[in-house]
Amino acid sequence: SGNKYFKSLTEKGYKKYGMQVVNKKDGHPVRAGKKSIRFEVRAGDCGVTPDWSDCDTDRERHELSGKPMSGGEWWYAWSIFLPKDFINIYPTKLALGQFHQKKGHVVWMFQNADGGYFVDNQVYGRTSRTDRILNQEEMLGRWNDILINANWTDKNIGFFRVWVNGKLSYKY
Repeated sequence: SGNKYFKSLTEKGYKKYGMQVVNKKDGHPVRAGKKSIRFEVRAGDCGVTPDWSDCDTDRERHELSGKPMSGGEWWYAWSIFLPKDFINIYPTKLALGQFHQKKGHVVWMFQNADGGYFVDNQVYGRTSRTDRILNQEEMLGRWNDILINANWTDKNIGFFRVWVNGKLSYKY
């Protein structure tokens, strides 16, 4: 809550199945309430804007983007569910969340690498370290709650903390 999200890279045609609000009554997994957001990516699902083309850079995705946040301390939360029949496509990179600068590189990425959920530290413009915060068995067929507390700044007082299911699992 407190943010509005929109589908990104939609100029080539964001597929209807790419992001859907689904209902518990239809058999979809739901963390709380009656609805959840379901993402699906298929071969060829690439997005385009006037300044970028996934299609030209061998990428496929469906994603939501939030409104830009200014510096200072912020809290973020989401719950993630991977079905038991989820197929790990490692060594292909599968990003399942990221924090991106408005006119710069990704700073923090969450991904499923060789099994599980990893925090990918890209503060300095490239991956400097990845840390597993959930293993594959913990991911499949169940909900996991992610809570982030970040202080966005270019000073030494910045921080990035990640709780997984109520336990502090990563801090920078």
